[in-house]
Amino acid sequence: MIAIARFNVRLADAGQFHRELLTAQAAFSACPGYVGGHIGQNLDDSSLWSLVTTWENVGSYRRALSNNQVKMVAIPLLATAIDEPGAYEAPDN
Repeated sequence: MIAIARFNVRLADAGQFHRELLTAQAAFSACPGYVGGHIGQNLDDSSLWSLVTTWENVGSYRRALSNNQVKMVAIPLLATAIDEPGAYEAPDN
């Protein structure tokens, strides 16, 4: 499964926000079932950022959200995400 969180960030806060994304991604990467992840800044609107993570299955992702380190560093960040659905099933190729 793929989890996508998008953020609208003031340009003045971009450097700090990027560091927070890296910290959140590191917390997720330590969780069982984490496959990989990417951080992106939109090419057309540099105030838009994304955190994309890939998981073995939805259960792994949901269990990661209960991890103490994720609760401390990633959940507060995810709370600032644009309010939209972000969990996607990755069809078999």
